[in-house]
Amino acid sequence: MNETKFWKIVSLFDWNQTGDDDAVLEPAVAALAEEGADGICQFAEILAQKLHALDTRRHCKACYVGEADPDNGDDYISADDFLYQRCVVVANGKDFFEEVLRDPSEFPQDLEFEALLSLTDSAYERATGEEFDHCTAVSYESFQNHEGWKPTDQTQPGSFTGDSVPLLNRRPT
Repeated sequence: MNETKFWKIVSLFDWNQTGDDDAVLEPAVAALAEEGADGICQFAEILAQKLHALDTRRHCKACYVGEADPDNGDDYISADDFLYQRCVVVANGKDFFEEVLRDPSEFPQDLEFEALLSLTDSAYERATGEEFDHCTAVSYESFQNHEGWKPTDQTQPGSFTGDSVPLLNRRPT
């Protein structure tokens, strides 16, 4: 599995089936299953890297412009929602991903595609008959790209920062 093959599989999503996430993913699940266990694990690694790359303060700020400010520690930002919104960027292909990565102001708002996270699970189960149990080298979970979440001079601590906040909802300050 390489980047070219990764994006080719992502390009197989059938957006004519919008509203039925399983149907949207089906062509990609079928193609990824043919890559076997190793290929599926490599796909998962690339997917995690892409989602991790978008997990930045700048991208979050653009994602929630007018709604919440990631520099304000008192503004609640759902870790799950931010992850599912980052999935939209990857699901829309290489060109869109690269554009948003370069220019966070292009980040779409109020869209989510959580189903992207089930692609590797479904393909692995189809290929092997077993449950997918692979831990990627980088985390795609929100607020885990420590380099991307370095505080700025505008970053203020608040009720959603600090050790008392559960890890997956805690923003760095």
